[in-house]
Amino acid sequence: MTDKKINIAIDGPAAGGKTTVARIAAGRLGIVYLDTGMMYRAVCWQALQKNCNLEDKAALGRLAEELDLRMIPDAQSGCRVLVGETDVTDVLHNPDINKSVSIVAAVSAVRADMVRRQREMAVAGGILMAGRDICTVVLPDARLKYYLDASLEERARRRLLDLQRSGAEVTFEEVKAQLAERDYIDSHRADSPLVQAPDAKYINCDHLSAEEVADIICKDFSEVD
Repeated sequence: MTDKKINIAIDGPAAGGKTTVARIAAGRLGIVYLDTGMMYRAVCWQALQKNCNLEDKAALGRLAEELDLRMIPDAQSGCRVLVGETDVTDVLHNPDINKSVSIVAAVSAVRADMVRRQREMAVAGGILMAGRDICTVVLPDARLKYYLDASLEERARRRLLDLQRSGAEVTFEEVKAQLAERDYIDSHRADSPLVQAPDAKYINCDHLSAEEVADIICKDFSEVD
């Protein structure tokens, strides 16, 4: 456990390794890990549960503001996601949410509410956040900032393995196309698009294991006063 109250921000495209790396690094450093993407997935889950029209931005904004959302630190998974009293963690990567989450996350009112919550969680320091706009919008003053990237093919391969482990029947080409579409939406949305912050360290993860990337982050952390 560390006494350093340093915030760490990690951005990058879908399936680029952020979640695994962040969980490993936070565990080693003894700091809180928050996967902000799961928060948007929780909003998407609730929207689908309530048959909310995903083209109705005002309705999605109200749904996000009213959402009883809790992120509970968990040693095994990094964090559990609760909507009300329901633990939805294990269903937030199902195909329906994968197809729709970028649409929900692009809504300015949804982003504003999630960013507010994320900043409140980081006030005390000592938190590692991973997402799409952490370095650029949520925690622009974080002491350590990273952009984790990988080729579309490598990311599709990793996501396919994850989906197959969960029993999903999907092809490599389907996963690749879905990720390409999400990359486009995330990087072209008007509000907080996915970009590398100028002061974020770029790490290409194509040929690095999650442990090796976590090594880099932990070494940097050890050198911060």
